[in-house]
Parts: sequence; structure tokens; C-alpha cells
Amino acid sequence: MEIELILINISGYDRPGVTSALTDILARYDAQILDIGQADIHHYLSLGILIRTHSEVSGDIMKEMLFKANELNVKVRFSPIDRAAYEEWVAKQGKDRWIITILGRRLTASNIALVTDVIASQGLNIDGIQRLTGRMPLDEHELPQSKSCIEFSVRGNPSSRELMQSRFMEIAAQEGFDISLQEDNVFRRCRRLVCFDMDSTLIGTECIDQLADRAGVGPEVRAITEAAMRGEIDFNESFRRRVALLKGLDESVMKEIAENLPITEGVERMMRVLKRTGFKTAILSGGFTYFGNYLKQKFGFDYVYANNLEIVDGKLTGRYTGDIVDGRRKAEMLRIIAQFENIDIEQTIAVGDGANDLPMLTTAGLGIAFHAKPRVKESARQSISTIGIDGVLYFIGFKDSYISDTAERTIGDLNC
Repeated sequence: MEIELILINISGYDRPGVTSALTDILARYDAQILDIGQADIHHYLSLGILIRTHSEVSGDIMKEMLFKANELNVKVRFSPIDRAAYEEWVAKQGKDRWIITILGRRLTASNIALVTDVIASQGLNIDGIQRLTGRMPLDEHELPQSKSCIEFSVRGNPSSRELMQSRFMEIAAQEGFDISLQEDNVFRRCRRLVCFDMDSTLIGTECIDQLADRAGVGPEVRAITEAAMRGEIDFNESFRRRVALLKGLDESVMKEIAENLPITEGVERMMRVLKRTGFKTAILSGGFTYFGNYLKQKFGFDYVYANNLEIVDGKLTGRYTGDIVDGRRKAEMLRIIAQFENIDIEQTIAVGDGANDLPMLTTAGLGIAFHAKPRVKESARQSISTIGIDGVLYFIGFKDSYISDTAERTIGDLNC
């Protein structure tokens, strides 16, 4: 008895019961489904089913499906697949898979064309495309707070991953959108720990600058910071000098600054989702513990590791206690927290903006440069520069429909 392989493509206006009615026909003829996939775009169905059946019943299957398709007001098309083509398709199943995520305030046809051109030039095949965000606004005045994110599932071995990565980052910078390239492995689907820098990442300021301004030494502190950025002095020495200039500042100033910190767009939304879905979160900062603890209490972070300012009789002494949290220490603390929580390092995420974040960005399984300096963006594999920090959720794979549902069920429950 001869075996036939048939690809069935169904398209038309979607409604409940279409897939059920058509697969019921296949079931009655004991057809084996080798592959199946379905997409719905604005209520328009595209369904593909690859079946294996006997030649003596294939004609009956197709006839019944044509009648049923007419009844359901959808179109059906049949394509025979030869065994060699099927075996070639099966052989490709062992190839690497990649997830490419693009996001921004809005995404254009040009953005998508450029990304898919790079994918094709690397000899990769797109298996699936899905939109992770909700509807795009039609009114231009809504665009400043809009988000648009599309995820591509890609199969194959790229000719050069490094070349593909660099090309992605180049066109993203030119076109004004963000992009992420991740291997679609078990770790990508099971991230469990997210570590954040604080200053200019979770908050839109540098706390030491705020303190320096209150102490009347703002220009002096900024001059030391710039010298450190030029490489004239190292981070630890610059830290000591800047902290020394804060001597005599009243402790109450820290409370005032904390209560007026400019929180980065998306922090509250992101933390609600991460907490609800069981992620561990940490602040690893070269800033100060006082402000990290304020954010911990406000948003429910699990860990805070930062620098401790010495306070005596309600005044800053110009000294600090404990080790300085620099870039090396941040990466070390990421490893320690992961080990303590029994989390594989590949399941970790690090997010930061500065050069002292690079060690933890490269240590983590997924390092994300957030509104970062050019050097950091060049060194990171992933970056977010166009939207708020809740863009991290899309790189993990969350859809807006999941995020909205999670947020609704956790309002007022941040510290549960």
C-alpha cells in the first residue's frame, strides 16, 4: 500500500471550530500529522498541516476537506511532498535555533526588511514570526509612549555569528530600533535571576552628583568623574576622592534625594511581572546602599549590593565602609547570588549602562546595555536604547497579553 505525504494549507476568516472540523476529517481516516502550524493576523487564519496517509484514502480526505472548507468559507490547497524533500526537512531539525527580537517605539517595513536581509544573507531560515506587543497606535500623538516588538524564530547555522551580530547592531543604531540575538536553548527559556545597575539604569540620575550638588561641590565631583572616564585615574581612586568631598553633608539630604529619585520608565511594570513569575532580582551598584535599599523597599528587589557611606552623628564623614563595589565586584556578586540561589550562570541576566557594568554584562547569560554609553553598546550583544527598561521583558520572551494579565493580578501586591 503506497504512502503519500500531503501538505494542506488552509486560509480565510478565522472563527472557533475551523481547526477542529478539519482535523476531525483527518482523524476519521487515521491520517498521521507530521507537522502543524497556525497563525492568526487580524482574524485571518493561515493553517498548515503536513500529513502521512495511504494513497487509497487520500482522494477521499481531500474531497471531504474541500466540502468542509467551502462550508466554513475558507480556502484549502493540497501540495504533494516527496520523500526526499521530507527527509531534508527532518535533517534540518537538528540545526541550531535562534531568537531575534526587534523593538522600538514603532517598527517600520524598512526595519524588518533590513533585519530579514541579514538573516537571509547568513543562510538562515525563518520558522516563525510573532508580535509580542499589543496594537500599534494609529494616532501620531500616542507614539511617544508606544512600544512595538516582533520576535523571529530562526533555524540554521549562521555563516558568521559575529558578523551577523555586528551587522544587526549597526543597522539598529542607524535606524533607531533595538535588537537582540539569542541562541534558542533551554537556558534562554528558563532565566531566573536579573541583576541591575542602579544609577542611570533604574533611576535617571547619578546619586553622587545629587549629593555633591547639595554639598556645594558638584563641579569638583564631576571633574573627578570625567578624569576617571578619560582613564586618568581608576574607578576606586575616583570613588575615594568624590566621597571625601561629601564630608559634613547632613544625612537628611539622602532621604530627600531618595524620595525624589527620577524612576526610569518601565521599572514598576517590569518588577511586577518579574516578581509574579518567580524571578530573583538584584541591584548591583557602584552607587550607594541607602538609595538601593529605598528602591528595594519600593519595588521589591531581593538583593542590594552597593557602597556604604559612613555616617556619624547624622553627618557624612567623607569615608565609606566595606569594599568598593566596582565592575569586578559586580560580576563577582552576580556569580555569588546565582550560586546561592542554585541558578546556572547561563540563566542570569545583567542590565547596565556604564563601563563598570561590562564585567557583569559579559558574565551573565544575557547581558543588556540599557541606554548605554557608546563603548558599552559596542561591547554588549544586546542593547535597549529606544524604550523603557521593561523592554527587558520582551528579550525574555514575554508578550503584552501575558504582562497585562500578570500586572492586573498583582496591583498593590509588590511586597508579597
